[in-house]
Amino acid sequence: MPSPSSLATYPSLRGQRVFITGGATGIGAAMVAAFAEQGAQVAFVDFAQEEAAALVQHLTAAGYPTPWWRHCDVRDVQALQSAIAQAVSELGDFFTLINNVARDDRHSLEDVTPEYWDERMAVNQRPAFFAIQSLVPGMRRLGGGSIINFGSTGWQTKGGMFPCYAIAKSSVNGLTRGFAGSLGPHRIRVNTLSPGWVMTERQIKLWLNPEGEESIRRNQCLPDKLMAGDVARMALFLASDDAAMCTAQEFKVDAGWS
Repeated sequence: MPSPSSLATYPSLRGQRVFITGGATGIGAAMVAAFAEQGAQVAFVDFAQEEAAALVQHLTAAGYPTPWWRHCDVRDVQALQSAIAQAVSELGDFFTLINNVARDDRHSLEDVTPEYWDERMAVNQRPAFFAIQSLVPGMRRLGGGSIINFGSTGWQTKGGMFPCYAIAKSSVNGLTRGFAGSLGPHRIRVNTLSPGWVMTERQIKLWLNPEGEESIRRNQCLPDKLMAGDVARMALFLASDDAAMCTAQEFKVDAGWS
């Protein structure tokens, strides 16, 4: 695996304002840290208060720009947009939005009620649209921006353990391509970033068993386990000026699984 000292630095990210949904744990926390380490001003929202506060304290103590964060349940669109408005008021317009928040809770076809369906979409689909709606005006004022919508390879490999999650995540490419054309004239780039099976603490605790280990060996082209930092590095590229002509695309980080 590459050492941190050998990884890329992006000068265009220094001082850039980045907003991330679901930034306290897992891939979101890895992205908050990765952008802060590049010198970006990161703002994020999350429901996990203790983890968010600990992350901010750790990055500040390490000498990186202190991330701005607020407790927010993204199922409440008004609360999400209020938090975004507060971040804009305090920090300024954001060049990058990363729609990361999601939960891949397992469920069966038979167990889904209309109420559960609505709640799953309120977590896994709806926040991305309304975050875009809130932050695009500022990107227009800045003369450009980068929107990174998190997809998933789970539905593409026909995983059957989370049909509502699969439906929500399969719609992300539509969200990306639907906005890329209309926002392109403003130099706002819109891409999908789809991770494979990332070894976050939650995934390891809940689902990494001997069968899971064998599935990784059988399906990945590369032998190493996929980590949150591997995904964060793709997000850094897509937010940077190096990706200036990348839009309307899906970028997969899955060790060759899909």
